[in-house]
Amino acid sequence: MADEASDEERFTAIYDACRQRVWAYAVSRAGRQVADEVVSETFAVAWRRLRDVPDPALPWLLGVARNVLRESYRAEARREAFEAELRGWAERMDARQAGHTGHPGQAARAGDIAEDVAERLAVLRAMAALPEGDREILILVAWQGLTPREAARVVGCTAAALRVRLHRARRRLVRAVEDAPAEPAPRPAGHADRARSAAGHAAAGVRPVGIISEERS
Repeated sequence: MADEASDEERFTAIYDACRQRVWAYAVSRAGRQVADEVVSETFAVAWRRLRDVPDPALPWLLGVARNVLRESYRAEARREAFEAELRGWAERMDARQAGHTGHPGQAARAGDIAEDVAERLAVLRAMAALPEGDREILILVAWQGLTPREAARVVGCTAAALRVRLHRARRRLVRAVEDAPAEPAPRPAGHADRARSAAGHAAAGVRPVGIISEERS
């Protein structure tokens, strides 16, 4: 009984500490529609194999979530879900921007929000254009905050190999932002430079967007 209670306490602690991060990872890979299912399956595996769960648990859990996604959802379906998540995020940000413009004295603030949205969308579109392997590495390191060694455990490679892949993914992300086609709507002066800077921040480990941290909208 004591061991059972101890297991339940440890599982609860792991769930409380990591559930949101696992959910965010699932959203960033396959969209919100499947994220809850992926989380449920991931923690079901964690409960069955609780004695195998290391400390810290997050890299191990993300590795399980990764396997669930690979086994259950085709690569093309994951890409389509990511792009759908991008469109939904853009719509939510447009709605927020419209809400700001409806208040007196907030026109300047609305302009700042518009620029911020444009820069973040540029980075997200560039992310969507990357090969899935590059996108996953950037998500793990930049958005999930894992070290290269921890991220290597998730994807099943050495830390040295992960660092090489990360370096290449960062370069491809910045290049994708630079090579993105021009939007028909006019953009503020310096937008391209700010978008490249945002891409650099994303690649270096600064989360550029809140899309995967908003559990419910």
